[in-house]
Amino acid sequence: MEIGIYSFVETALDPATGGQSDARGRIARLLEEIELADQVGLDVFGIGEHHRPDYVSSSPAVILAAAAARTKRIRLTSTVTVLSSDDPVRVFQDFATIDLISGGRAEIMAGRGSFTESFPLFGQDLADYDELFAEKLELLLRLREEERVTWHGKHRPSIDGRGVWPRPVQDPIPVWIAVGGNPPSAVRAASLGLPMALAIIGGMPERFRPFVDLYREAARRTGHDPETLPVSINAHGFVADDPEEAAELAYPPFAETMGRIGRERGWPPPTRAQFDGEAHLRGALFLGGPQQIIDKLLFHWDVFHHDRCLIQLTVGPMPHDRVLRAIEILGTEVAPVVREEIAKRKAAGASGLR
Repeated sequence: MEIGIYSFVETALDPATGGQSDARGRIARLLEEIELADQVGLDVFGIGEHHRPDYVSSSPAVILAAAAARTKRIRLTSTVTVLSSDDPVRVFQDFATIDLISGGRAEIMAGRGSFTESFPLFGQDLADYDELFAEKLELLLRLREEERVTWHGKHRPSIDGRGVWPRPVQDPIPVWIAVGGNPPSAVRAASLGLPMALAIIGGMPERFRPFVDLYREAARRTGHDPETLPVSINAHGFVADDPEEAAELAYPPFAETMGRIGRERGWPPPTRAQFDGEAHLRGALFLGGPQQIIDKLLFHWDVFHHDRCLIQLTVGPMPHDRVLRAIEILGTEVAPVVREEIAKRKAAGASGLR
């Protein structure tokens, strides 16, 4: 199983103005994190797209291009590209360029977006939320297949036999579909033969197993082999040398961030009891020391038999030195154990449970 990290490139808000603080420093620290993740053997690093003062990630492709020039083996993906409010031609060109810089390590994770600030910013109507994504995904996939494209849609100007360059190293460049628990989204990904990334940020993992089963069954029914379609589980978490240290470091920024977002959306504020409960084996948070993270990764694999797990270490601003240590632990102490154990389970026939 591939193990990686994703980030929304969170930054502190200026207490006096509520505006963005230290964007330049946060980008510099992020690039150090990606470099270290590459050096310690993690498989993937993802950057999410957000257009808010609390995040410095409105342009994941630019950040990933910078990371591509500073890394050697780690795969670089968006988590996610808000395709509904973007131009698929530019998305394809940007990630094809990252692919060239990185020597074939770029991926696109397309989603509709959990935040909606990009829709009015780029002149899109939220009433067209689902239709925009379906149409733009169709164009993005066409761009992967054809160097010269003829395409007609409703929400973007038509393309009449135009060439789209550059072409990526990978043919085709991977496109994942990010879903948050919407069954039609899983069926869409399966019917298109695209890998699926499932976000689990609360609740027992077993509750999401039927969702993954639906994806794989829909793949079979539409002529795709589910054994060849990767599934990723994306979740929140943090790891430290000591489980108590991990919780004490992670809870304050988690509570501030999720509480602020909750107030925007009408959610109840998070509590420490809920946070600690989600850190248990059957909770959603990957939180604790190395052994707790190993146990949870293996428990999730027993539930889903998935191919990738990405952990968001910085739900809110965290001390940079502790984030670097968390990355080191994941790469050197957690990932090797998990990979070896899953290889043993597969050799013993566990993969046949799919």
